[in-house]
Amino acid sequence: MWTNLLHRAARRLGLEEPPPRPAPPPAASTTRAPLTADSTALEKDPLASDDGSPIPDREFYQGLFSPWARGGYGAFADALRLTTPSLVSPDRCWVLYSLARQAAHVAGDVWECGVYKGGTAAMLARLIADEPAAAGKRLHLFDTFAGMPEADPARDYVRAGDFADTSLERVRALVGHADRVQFHVGRIPETFSRLEASVISIAHIDVDMYQSVKDCIAFTLPRLSVGGVLVFDDYGFPTCAGARQAVDEAFAGTRYVPLVLPTGQAIVFKAVPDGVSGPPI
Repeated sequence: MWTNLLHRAARRLGLEEPPPRPAPPPAASTTRAPLTADSTALEKDPLASDDGSPIPDREFYQGLFSPWARGGYGAFADALRLTTPSLVSPDRCWVLYSLARQAAHVAGDVWECGVYKGGTAAMLARLIADEPAAAGKRLHLFDTFAGMPEADPARDYVRAGDFADTSLERVRALVGHADRVQFHVGRIPETFSRLEASVISIAHIDVDMYQSVKDCIAFTLPRLSVGGVLVFDDYGFPTCAGARQAVDEAFAGTRYVPLVLPTGQAIVFKAVPDGVSGPPI
């Protein structure tokens, strides 16, 4: 025992070379090259390139690449600054921004149901103005611009009058792009009146309440283009349990499967036209 302790102390003081490490067992036969397991590879910084220099955009890796972090990545950084008055967090803004960029190549306008102070609306307006593929698209914004209407106390956490610290004039000034934006002031679904011929590429649904979410789905989904997407901002939040219930009920037994994200959002894609396959909604 003492001999082992003396050897260990000598190695710690640098007076004795450590014994060589045993050779690793031979790799199993495989069609892929085995991973290197020597000490150099194990000690190498995983966020460095082969030549030891930092990988591109290293500051956006928070465990995983997070382009919504540190004020935003690339063109998204400018768009994110417009969302300052929004309650939508940067990671959810990134999801919406990315899906809206994809939807720019899909037929139809952009809808946002539930606007509040206009943060995400301003982001969407900037995107369709700057994105060449979105030429000709319009942004339709639906809200009372005076706070929440009467809610269902059995299902909804919000109450009438919540989020009243906004106004149409303030939102209009923030969103800008008057030639591409149309405001629909009032309660859903009354504000959908006379829009039956609409074609929608993406709808951002952020209305918090059970009945409003159901009304949004009932109107927007049949008018959503193939390749289009519905984005439910408040699906996973405990303060919006009614919104989740509305989504689950609306798509139960249909071919649509809401994709629930760790951001709290849920998204629904339209892959085929209504009635082509599977039970209709």
